[in-house]
Amino acid sequence: MYDLAILWDWIAFSVRWLHVITAMAWIGASFYFIALDLMLKPNDALPEGAHGEEWEVHGGGFYHTVKYMVAPARMPEHLTWHKWQSYSTWLSGAALMMIVYWVGGELYLLDPAKANLSLWQGVLISGGSLTIGWVLYDQMCKSRLSEQPTLLMLLLFVILVIMSWGYNQIFTGRAALLHLGAFTATIMTANVFFQIMPNQRIVVEDLKAGRAPDAKYGKIAKVRSTHNNYLTLPVVFLMLSNHYPLAFGTEYAWIIASLIFLTGVTIRHYFNTMHRTGAGPNWTWVVTVLLMIAIAWLSTFSGTESVEEAEARALTPHEQAYVAAEGFEEAYYAVVGNCAMCHAREPSWDGLHWAPKGVVLETEADVARHADQIYLQAGRSHAMPPPNAIQMDQEARQLIVAWYDAARK
Repeated sequence: MYDLAILWDWIAFSVRWLHVITAMAWIGASFYFIALDLMLKPNDALPEGAHGEEWEVHGGGFYHTVKYMVAPARMPEHLTWHKWQSYSTWLSGAALMMIVYWVGGELYLLDPAKANLSLWQGVLISGGSLTIGWVLYDQMCKSRLSEQPTLLMLLLFVILVIMSWGYNQIFTGRAALLHLGAFTATIMTANVFFQIMPNQRIVVEDLKAGRAPDAKYGKIAKVRSTHNNYLTLPVVFLMLSNHYPLAFGTEYAWIIASLIFLTGVTIRHYFNTMHRTGAGPNWTWVVTVLLMIAIAWLSTFSGTESVEEAEARALTPHEQAYVAAEGFEEAYYAVVGNCAMCHAREPSWDGLHWAPKGVVLETEADVARHADQIYLQAGRSHAMPPPNAIQMDQEARQLIVAWYDAARK
């Protein structure tokens, strides 16, 4: 059984690595083309239909880019499509969410202190909720709101705030923020799959058939690409947030997540303006700093249940199975004796105000809930506790392995 746990952890690591690689490719391409579009310069010598040009130097050579507002007069022999970065990022992210938050739902997805849900109900909400944002957003973009881009973005922000609050009422703090990121990323990828690419294909087909392409298709793609540009940075923050309890493990985590979307707007507005005019508006940094100060202040309001509340709460079936396993008592004292000074609701280790990564190991339910992590990080490896914090003897590690092995039989 323990071999399966190790293999599963490496699968999760590999999928996470793939997700990071593809996300870098997508974000890099997105930011580059937005910057390129804003830096285009007019030139009377450009071919008919060309909107602007840009000269760049990189890697020892010069690049000359020309943009056609609708399309060139004829179909080029070679055309590079930028789509797989988006698709592979979403697909790898969806796979990672299934591995971590569906298969590991008892630990990472559900918070019994917030909602009494079975795992299948949590998984259903997890997967089903991702489509809601796209349906609402897409309908708004196709309505008259498309003629009022500022109002459209404000309404999208309202939807994101509502979803942030809703996720936080059901899921663990880290799952709530991760799902808000996935919710937003689904809108972004759906923009590429359902709007940007189909509209570009229509233009290409018109060129092949010798027809003059309609400019409206390019405008639609441009609007959706711009929206994606402003949503990118908040999604990156939300995907990283599970490593920082101050972001996800506090009472107002849903407000923190909402405010992050505003920082994404201010930061991208600065760079977009700088690319277009050569100088960005410095007020955006002042606003961004003030927002981050507000976020830091909000993170001081603890949303963690007390030890008494945790002990009074009934054990879940998952927790019961590990508590009832042979060797639990010995393993429990080994964990508490070596880990609880840091992994506590109120850590006693100097300089720590929150349990690392929000992992609390005080009650029996705490230890049972984090059995997989304890086994991998303190049983099979020596990752925890940190060697400069405490020297955990091999006998204690063996007690953890024996208990976990017995629970998995």
